[in-house]
Amino acid sequence: MPRETMAAKRERAKLIEERMHERYGDGECSLDYETPFQLVVAVVLSAQCTDAAVNRVTPALFEKYPTPAALGAASIESVEEIIHSLGFFRSKAKHLVQLGRILASEFDSIVPNDMDQLQKLPGVGRKTANVVMCEAFRNPQGIAVDTHVYRIAHRLKLAGPSADTPEKTERALMRVYEQPDWLFINHQWVHFGREYCRARNPLCADCPVCDLCPSCEA
Repeated sequence: MPRETMAAKRERAKLIEERMHERYGDGECSLDYETPFQLVVAVVLSAQCTDAAVNRVTPALFEKYPTPAALGAASIESVEEIIHSLGFFRSKAKHLVQLGRILASEFDSIVPNDMDQLQKLPGVGRKTANVVMCEAFRNPQGIAVDTHVYRIAHRLKLAGPSADTPEKTERALMRVYEQPDWLFINHQWVHFGREYCRARNPLCADCPVCDLCPSCEA
């Protein structure tokens, strides 16, 4: 089978994105939040954890600690008590208290609209920063690559075998998609991954992009 040119890959990616928009619109964030601060906290908590589980604990967390200063002044033990049902809750509680302190002391309690500054916050890596930049600020500087996006990018062959890390997969997708599309890919593909392109037993026969997917087994 001849190797796909970048032009052909971009055209295929464009068609895939059109169908994603048809089915999922812009894609909704699965985490409940009202402010950029709440979003950062929720995304930090979502590591190795379902969004539904995070949404069960954040109302109590935000009620008790509504601002970065309040969270930064909390004891780690009190935060642990609220989020103890989540995986890695001890390390997450420590990160959240440190995050609140840094936001309050260094950023005037304002979440920065900047990739590099965001990644200085405890518990915030590139994926989290990408989610905040896209979701809170509508200012995409990259594509958040979680397990769903990583799996789908490789099944669609939009990322090659050498893109064997989330960072390399992100760079591959950024070469294929134009920057305005970076806003939507993570949320759309998370929904798509849950509905069709599952890790086990993907529903290829019903998949809306099966004809555009080299891995489709329908």
